[in-house]
Amino acid sequence: MNTEHKLNGFSCISLFLVLLVTAVWGFNFIVIKVGVAGVPPLFLAALRFIFSFFPAFLFVRRPKVSWFLLAAYGLCLGVGEFGFLFTAIKLGAPAGLSSIILQSQAFFTVLLASTVLKEKIRFRSISGMLISGAGVLLIAVSEHRTGTAGFTSGLLAMVLAAAFFWAAANIIAQKMPETDGLSLVVWSSLFSPVPLLILSLVFEGPASIILSLKGLQPVSAGALAYLVLLSTLFGYGVWNQIIIRYGAGRVAPFSLLVPVFGIASSTFVLHERISVWDALASVLVLLGLVVHLSGKRSAGKV
Repeated sequence: MNTEHKLNGFSCISLFLVLLVTAVWGFNFIVIKVGVAGVPPLFLAALRFIFSFFPAFLFVRRPKVSWFLLAAYGLCLGVGEFGFLFTAIKLGAPAGLSSIILQSQAFFTVLLASTVLKEKIRFRSISGMLISGAGVLLIAVSEHRTGTAGFTSGLLAMVLAAAFFWAAANIIAQKMPETDGLSLVVWSSLFSPVPLLILSLVFEGPASIILSLKGLQPVSAGALAYLVLLSTLFGYGVWNQIIIRYGAGRVAPFSLLVPVFGIASSTFVLHERISVWDALASVLVLLGLVVHLSGKRSAGKV
C-alpha cells in the first residue's frame, strides 16, 4: 500500500512522533534542573533507569539481540550521557544552553557512523560541523566575559561528553535493525543503575542519598515520573524505533529542535538569561545543525 504521505522520505506519522519527542526532551532540561535540586544527580539517574526497567520488563519482551549490545547501549545512554548531563546541570550548567550543546550529538553520530558503519560524510555535514564548532568554541571562552550564564569550560566538557555518549547509543541502536524501540530502552535500562549507584556512593556519598530519600518532595517525585515515563520510555522508545527504520544519520539532525523547546522553557519557567555572546554562539550551533540537515536527501532507506 502507498497510503502514507511522505515528507523528505519520512512518513507523516514518523515525522509527528519525532517532533513530539523533541518537545518532550526540550522540556526535559527543566525537569532535570528541578530533579537534581532535591536528589543527587547520579542517584537520580540511577532511579530513572531502575524504574525504566521495573516493572516494564514484566510486560515488554526482551529484544532478540545479544546481551553485549544491550549492555553497551545501556551504559552509553544511562551512565555516559545522563551521568554527565545530570551532574553538569547540578553543578550549574544552564538548562537552556545545555539543551543546545547536547545537540552536537548529531555531529558525533555522523562521525561515528562514518567510522563504525562506513557511512559517507557529506560536504554540508562538514560545513555544519565547522559552523557549530565555532559556536561551541565561543561558549567555551564566554565564561571570561561579564554577564554569561555560568557555562564554564569544565561544565561544557561534561555536556559534550554526554553528547558523545548519546551519539554512541544512536550507533549501537542502528546495529540492531530488527529491535523494537521500546523493548530496547526497557531492557538496556537493566545495565545502567548499578554503575550509577556505585558512582553515586563514591562521589555523592551515602549520607546525601539517604537524606534525599527521607526528604523526597512531591515535585522531585513528579520530576522522576516525567524522566521515566515521558523522557525515557516514550521518548527513547520512539526515537530508537525511528532510528532503526530510517538510520541514525538521517534522524539525529532532528534533535536541533530540542533546544528550541529547551531555550523557550528555560526562559519562561526558570527565567534563565544568557549573554549576547552566548546567544550568538547558540545561533551558530543551531545554524550549523540546519546546514547539516539541509544536506539530507529525500531518497534513502524508508
